Amino acid sequence: MTTTLTRTDALADLETEVGVLIRRVRRVIGERARAVHPELMPSSYLMLGYVRDHGPLRASAMCAVFEIDKAAISRQVQHLIDLGLVDRSPDPEDGRATLLSVSADGAVRLDAVAAQRRQLLAEQLGDWAAEELGEFAASLRRYNDALGIPADR
Repeated sequence: MTTTLTRTDALADLETEVGVLIRRVRRVIGERARAVHPELMPSSYLMLGYVRDHGPLRASAMCAVFEIDKAAISRQVQHLIDLGLVDRSPDPEDGRATLLSVSADGAVRLDAVAAQRRQLLAEQLGDWAAEELGEFAASLRRYNDALGIPADR
């Protein structure tokens, strides 16, 4: 007997799998943060990656991206500066403001963690064809777009 998957059942399955993914991502972010620096907080790890990808930038530019207030951003940024992972420099367009960029040490550490991550994914997904990986990435992109996740991710 063949059962037909209803849209409701498919959405429930999706919700379950996304929940599993979120739990794993939280764990992995913590592991990556500690790999970058033993004292790096997981939330700061995400900001460090954002600064690397979008910097130099003002700390205030991250408020909307991370949906937290300026005081919380300021604490996270100070944590990154204290660990030597982010540098602060004057904004040439506004002497009162500062710009954040990833320090040379921060970039080296992030690159090392990224290389380890890609190697692990290559091993874990070794039996996936390139087309399957591309289709999966495209499906995730479509899912994120449908939920309104900003394109700058």
